[in-house]
Amino acid sequence: MAAAKKVVLGPLVAAVDQGTSSTRFLVFNQKHHHQVEIKQEFPREGWVEQDLKEILQSIYECIEKTCDKLGQLNIDISNIKDIGVRNQRETTVVWDKLTGEPLYNALVWLYLRTQSTVENLSKRILGNNNFVKSKTGFPLSTYFSAVKLPWLLDNVREVQKAVEENTALLGTIDSWLIWSFDRRSQWMCPLYGCNNSSEIYGLMKAGALEGVPISGCLGDQSAALVGQMCFQDRQAKNMYGTGCFLLCNTGHKCVFPEHGLLTTVAYKLAGAIICWLRDNLGIIKSSEEIEKLAKEVGTSYGCYFVPAFSGLYAPYWEPSARGIICGLTQFTNKCHITFAALEAVCFQTREILDEMNRSCGIPLSHLQVDGGMTSNKILMQLQADILYIPVVKPSMPETTAFGAAMAAGAAEGVGIWSLEPEDLSAVTMERFEPQINAEESEIRYSTWKKAVMKSIGWVTTQSPEIGPVTFGADPLHCHNVLLHSL
Repeated sequence: MAAAKKVVLGPLVAAVDQGTSSTRFLVFNQKHHHQVEIKQEFPREGWVEQDLKEILQSIYECIEKTCDKLGQLNIDISNIKDIGVRNQRETTVVWDKLTGEPLYNALVWLYLRTQSTVENLSKRILGNNNFVKSKTGFPLSTYFSAVKLPWLLDNVREVQKAVEENTALLGTIDSWLIWSFDRRSQWMCPLYGCNNSSEIYGLMKAGALEGVPISGCLGDQSAALVGQMCFQDRQAKNMYGTGCFLLCNTGHKCVFPEHGLLTTVAYKLAGAIICWLRDNLGIIKSSEEIEKLAKEVGTSYGCYFVPAFSGLYAPYWEPSARGIICGLTQFTNKCHITFAALEAVCFQTREILDEMNRSCGIPLSHLQVDGGMTSNKILMQLQADILYIPVVKPSMPETTAFGAAMAAGAAEGVGIWSLEPEDLSAVTMERFEPQINAEESEIRYSTWKKAVMKSIGWVTTQSPEIGPVTFGADPLHCHNVLLHSL
């Protein structure tokens, strides 16, 4: 019997999608269609420290399973011409450059035990935290990678020894992954002269795709901005999923806002409200149920939710805040609270978008969205109502992985894709128009702002060391804001 004929699709581009709670490997063709997805869950999902060997093994397993799946479809894996990497940002890694062994677990962005480092640095700057922001674009915060290194130096003997012996390498997780894929290639990102996001960094040195170039590398939400094709000045998009990120392209001009936003990325731990409703209150059994409950009432009945579980971040940067629910009456039930939870995500997006508009000078005409939560039509309609501009959702949901694949395919020496606007394919969109008047939108938003003010000042002292934090399997962490210059 003759062997099955291999399917010819033209060149394919793959993307490693390495997130906080899972690893995926996706393959796209030139028509931008996602071909195959393999997902590898981590057994300790949501922990603020992660096992780096486990992460690397999960990627190789995903690659092998994807190649097996392509073989079952009679697709030749030699059609995969390059690989892009999309990774979780701010997760910090230290490893030995001689052995390749990690010297400690990866410290994830949510690692709060560095709070004492932040407080000590703040004291040394004599109250002028704007000095740090003027140099880096960031305020002092436990979120960013730089403050994690002093904690490692102070608390991990293996790191101290490697630094003394000049064998320690420090990077975010993308640097470590590419270094591991290419078996200690010359690709390294020095503190000065950083690599582009779209260039050949090295070749895969092991596994089913040995010899395939690694030619794209983007942080998760930067990848989503590219995947949504937001290449024009003042285009913005918001992701609702495991994360909820609001990003705005400021073109070639770096904008240094004065209202709590950053010239790169900021975040809000706001979307953990969904996890809290499920795991702490038991109102819902899964995140999918929230739309059903909210639909039963169609209103919060005057109930407002401020999910400041770990303080308020952008644009407030107020660690003394704590979560509150306002406006409860004897008629309030779990459906109203659920509706208020969805509104809270939308109100927070409105806060950030208002600051972006103020900083950029020109209001947005619409907001592009993506992520798993965009399947919730009530959330999307609420967002359009509260922003009072249209919300536009693409039909292809895998924008983060697609963005990494686009960067890889456009690299010099690969040339599979062009990122010029005239060469990009049109994407089918679903559009949500505002269905309330501007006055009602403003009243609801103003009441929300009043609730936010009530949440501030609950904590007057804070422990310098905060222990490990864990979340359930499906937290919706809302990290609002990217004023991003591509």
